Amino acid sequence: MTRIVLATRNAGKITELRAILAAAELPHALVGTDAYPEVPDVKETGLTFAENALLKAHALARATGLPAVADDSGLCVDVLGGAPGIFSARWAGTHGDDAANLRLLLAQLSDIAPEHRGAHFFCAAALALPDGTERVVEGRLLGTLRSVPAGTGGFGYDPILQPEGMDRTCAELSPAEKNAISHRGKAFRALVPVVRELVG
Repeated sequence: MTRIVLATRNAGKITELRAILAAAELPHALVGTDAYPEVPDVKETGLTFAENALLKAHALARATGLPAVADDSGLCVDVLGGAPGIFSARWAGTHGDDAANLRLLLAQLSDIAPEHRGAHFFCAAALALPDGTERVVEGRLLGTLRSVPAGTGGFGYDPILQPEGMDRTCAELSPAEKNAISHRGKAFRALVPVVRELVG
């Protein structure tokens, strides 16, 4: 059984990818970065989601000698030319301050009419092998942005993104509902044939 390492310390993300690999009947053991505490976190210095995912995947593959998976994701707003994009987690200046990021984005869009509030969550997921082989897949969740947050589930911009065809925000969906349509879920599922091809 080949071990694959996922570039995250987020238990939820590990559980999600494990479930996807299991559903595809891939015989791989998935572990997170916590299994290798000596491996330092990688700075996301890329200019695209794909570059950041590849930076992390290659660093982890080199450090562990194992196939490595990494992802980078964010919110892309149409009227902002795709911003906050790769800066989603630190849009308001401090990395990971979800409330401040949400407040700033809503303020920036305060005079934008509902029909012009299109946006999508985007995820690039990368698989890198120790020999330098790499592959990137993508996933998107299209929707529109509410002017007032709704829901207590999820994180980040989930309380304001309403997926296409739904009347609830991502933060109002159950974890199972969200995983079925999420950008990360789509990207991880797109990785399955890549893992099958490159890892076996």
